[in-house]
Amino acid sequence: METRKSGQPPENCEKGQIEDIAARIRLARSKEDLGIILAHEISAYTMFDLQIIGGRLNGEIEKLPFPYREAIRPYFREQLFGKHHKLLAMHHRSAFKNTGQIRDPETFSQFCGMIPEGCFSWNDSGERNPYFRNPKNRLFYYLIAAFTMFILDEPGHPVGMPFPGGFFVEQRGKDYYCLIRDKEKEVFYSICNFCPAHQTEKS
Repeated sequence: METRKSGQPPENCEKGQIEDIAARIRLARSKEDLGIILAHEISAYTMFDLQIIGGRLNGEIEKLPFPYREAIRPYFREQLFGKHHKLLAMHHRSAFKNTGQIRDPETFSQFCGMIPEGCFSWNDSGERNPYFRNPKNRLFYYLIAAFTMFILDEPGHPVGMPFPGGFFVEQRGKDYYCLIRDKEKEVFYSICNFCPAHQTEKS
């Protein structure tokens, strides 16, 4: 199989190609290195790709009960597309310089190791739209999560994002807290397992 060049995602990613991307990301030691790698990978997503990802996101949101779906809609959009814009804007301004080392290199390495399997963990066989059945869409989610959690040092889910039961992601000073932080340990591909937020204890 031909090795894919950086910044050129294929129309439909194969596992070996995603393994190449994850291995390249894993080599980053500084936030600057990671930011440059992520920006190159993200820049390869076309406007059509982003429309497909946005369409699938909207479809998932519409499956949620009202009024919860309306409350959570802007947070999901910020999680993906707000951070997408911020990543590219920082890259264009060369804002990754002197941002320091990646926090918790061991967790970062584990996150990168999870990406290939995580990209193929969803059962997309029921999707009517063939463009939705593409692990490249899931890869986009992980690339954005890497930027958020290991460059910005922010939770994978935005501050204020509500969860069922009236819980939400909190910021207290420089620290972040989330009630579901440790609730998805059995789901190996969940970004919660690598999130910098602390587990919120029930009062």
